[in-house]
Amino acid sequence: MLRFAGFELDLRRAELRGPDGEAIRLRPKSFAMLHLLASNAGRVVGKQELMETVWPNIHVGEDSLFQCIREIRAALGDDRRQLIKVVSGRGYLFEAEVSNQPDGLAAPSEPAASSNGLAAEAGSGPGPEPKTERAKRWGFPFGMGGPAVAAIVAGLCAVIGFAVATPIFAPDLIFERKPPAFAVMPIVDATNDPQTAMMALNVTDRLTDGLAKIGNIRVVAPRPGVTPVSQGDPRALSAHADFVVNGELQRGEHSWSVQARMTSTATGEVRWVTSVSVNIENDDLALQQSRLAAGLGHALGVRINALLHSDGVAAGNARIVIEQATAFINQTTRERFSEAQKMLENALAQDPDNIDLKVALAAHLLRGFQMSWYSAADRAAAEDNAQAMLERALRTNPGYLPALEGYCQFLVATNRFVETLVACARTLTFDPWSGMALYNLGLAQVQLGRFEDALASFKQADRYDTPQVSRWTWLLGAGWTYMLMGQAEEALPWLQRSTAITSGSGRIHLLLAVAYQQLGRPDEARANLAKLMELRPGTTASNIALPTKNASPTYLEANDRLIRAGVKIGLPEN
Repeated sequence: MLRFAGFELDLRRAELRGPDGEAIRLRPKSFAMLHLLASNAGRVVGKQELMETVWPNIHVGEDSLFQCIREIRAALGDDRRQLIKVVSGRGYLFEAEVSNQPDGLAAPSEPAASSNGLAAEAGSGPGPEPKTERAKRWGFPFGMGGPAVAAIVAGLCAVIGFAVATPIFAPDLIFERKPPAFAVMPIVDATNDPQTAMMALNVTDRLTDGLAKIGNIRVVAPRPGVTPVSQGDPRALSAHADFVVNGELQRGEHSWSVQARMTSTATGEVRWVTSVSVNIENDDLALQQSRLAAGLGHALGVRINALLHSDGVAAGNARIVIEQATAFINQTTRERFSEAQKMLENALAQDPDNIDLKVALAAHLLRGFQMSWYSAADRAAAEDNAQAMLERALRTNPGYLPALEGYCQFLVATNRFVETLVACARTLTFDPWSGMALYNLGLAQVQLGRFEDALASFKQADRYDTPQVSRWTWLLGAGWTYMLMGQAEEALPWLQRSTAITSGSGRIHLLLAVAYQQLGRPDEARANLAKLMELRPGTTASNIALPTKNASPTYLEANDRLIRAGVKIGLPEN
């Protein structure tokens, strides 16, 4: 048992408990990282050591590390970074007094590779410790001997398998003890071109790394020496994986294209298929690889989540109502907004347990008070109603992505920023490529005054670019953050890219006006301010700012500087 700052890290139960004794959920990798940091309190632990320990024998990027650090900080309420500190150029320092109650048990041995070269890589807990001397320092889950480990793993697998795996997917699959396993086959070069083959290899690696972050599945991947026949034949994998993911990559004159599918190893049925294209806009191959992998991963993650949580997926009349209501909302007027609300409320009255209808109605109400279409009293009622529906949906189906994303968006829209960090981090454990979760995470970080973190979140969303329909939001977020940091030159290209996609946002034009003024381009500054007033008549310095509830002094001061700069260009005071 490790105790620090009122928290308990129970190694035997693999559980973090807060000062109130309540368990705080952490993904296995995040738990392992917190264990390593707390076990080495007062010593700087380098990034490489963290990655080698938490992901032994698996190559992962720093994004995986940063995501775990974010989740740990959110779990500990360490938004001021007092417990986990960054030591520039060296790593992370866990700065708390830690009391240790060792169990004195030995470390587990390296598991044998499977006979056909396939091995589980994620989703079932932390891997083995690569360095013997470090492993000796660790207790459970890294330090127990054979019989104890076997007993604990069997118990955990039975619980997880019964609660998560057995009732999911479809009648053709029954998982008794383990979460479903997905074998990621190497993406095939359809052209026999060396550059395309290298691109396919890198996209496969990125896709596998991303899927490995999803907490309620297992990922298996071919090891060297596996024959091409067994790699591509689902029947050869049926003993090791429940689904096989494979695809083909082609390079055209202006774009890369991947065609991918997911096949059930039990029946040979194709359960998912998609195609993703990425323009070859520049020589940034890493960005192209990231976007191809994210395009595949996002679509696949959403499909896996829908299969795992099939009770939450709307069908029949409910799906039709949601699509009709969405079409009305996309052509927003007060009248259409009211019609869409009535449609959703009537459908929910007829099907009160439908999670998708609850999420859709909650999102609709959220749009209403974002558009300022409610009186103060009506807004409070709508907010309470939306929160109640989302929380009921999550109690019924706590891992369902639409409900998680809706709750993440709801919390940031209602200025509950610390809770947003936790909710958005949880969303990313089910879809690591969700641009909207990253965008909402960035919004919370901005208003908590954590500008560098916010910028990283917005830029990560841009590297993934999923879903593309929301691209303008994280471009705006990055430009806004740069402006809050007083860096108009860096902000300008992000804002220009955002307004090229969506020119109807008044907030973008205010930021552009201030950026142009600070860069000595007054004519363009005045033109953008005029565009703001055209889009949002009656806008003033007193009503353009976001609500300030729970916002940090750092953010409030920086945002006030932006608004003051707008007033100097001609933004009305009141």
